[in-house]
Amino acid sequence: MNHYLISLLLALGATLSLQNAWADGEREEENEEAISRIDDQLSEEVGIVTAIASPGKLNQSITVYGKLKQNPEQTYQVRARFPGIIKSVNYSIGDRVNKGDLLAVIESDDSLNAYQLLSPVSGLIVRRQGNVGESTQERQLFNISNFDTLWVEFQIYPTQQSKVHTGQAALVIIGDQSVNASVTHLIPVIDKPYLVARIKIDNKDINLSPGLLAKGKIYTREFDIELAVEKQAVQELGGRLGVFVKEGEEYEFTPLILGQSDDQYVEVIDGLDNDAEYVTKNSYLIKADILKSEAEDDD
Repeated sequence: MNHYLISLLLALGATLSLQNAWADGEREEENEEAISRIDDQLSEEVGIVTAIASPGKLNQSITVYGKLKQNPEQTYQVRARFPGIIKSVNYSIGDRVNKGDLLAVIESDDSLNAYQLLSPVSGLIVRRQGNVGESTQERQLFNISNFDTLWVEFQIYPTQQSKVHTGQAALVIIGDQSVNASVTHLIPVIDKPYLVARIKIDNKDINLSPGLLAKGKIYTREFDIELAVEKQAVQELGGRLGVFVKEGEEYEFTPLILGQSDDQYVEVIDGLDNDAEYVTKNSYLIKADILKSEAEDDD
């Protein structure tokens, strides 16, 4: 798709007067500015998108890795109250039960009376031992697990530890699922060089399974900046970093002095006016056309 867009932009350039020039050719080379004129209709066809430069907020983070786990207290072992013979079993592995559901009927060896074995919790039956006619003995008849709440355990290494505290906001990414949460516990690990950051996940609607690998972003610092642009808008041209600023149907490469950044935005220290309209998407098309024009000029 990207190659197609570049071809479309360059092919239509001649008929729609797509022009490139180095403005003020008598300036020193490091001060030259690249300008492209692109018809608005063509810009829309090739997917060039703009935004307005404005003050922003940076939300810096560190990236961590770990695994999804279940707390031990979320699995329940169900045994017969009195040894006896299993007369009936109502559920099997994989069945979901609610607290109070009838799991089985047992005939007591001592009294020969039948009694009901009820589920003490709501959850999923993950293990069953016992069939009709068998003796219960002392074994676990059912294991019932509740997966409504799971925990992610992230490893926090020494270089990261000063930046991580309980209560910090975090984004947990597991496969194609992402969950906003916060650091619940920060626990030392015996004989390991890292801490464990535990994050509680509400799993009722997303149905994740223990054991899955997880990636996390723990947000360590949030602050306001006077001017920001999207990171994806920044291009390198002529050894300088900058953005393409739109004026009418002209796109001018504007070098910038950049500061701090987060995953999405970067601070502009100098080089851009507030409220300037700049290209955020497919700016590489403009850059590609300028580089093509330069190569043709050299020939």
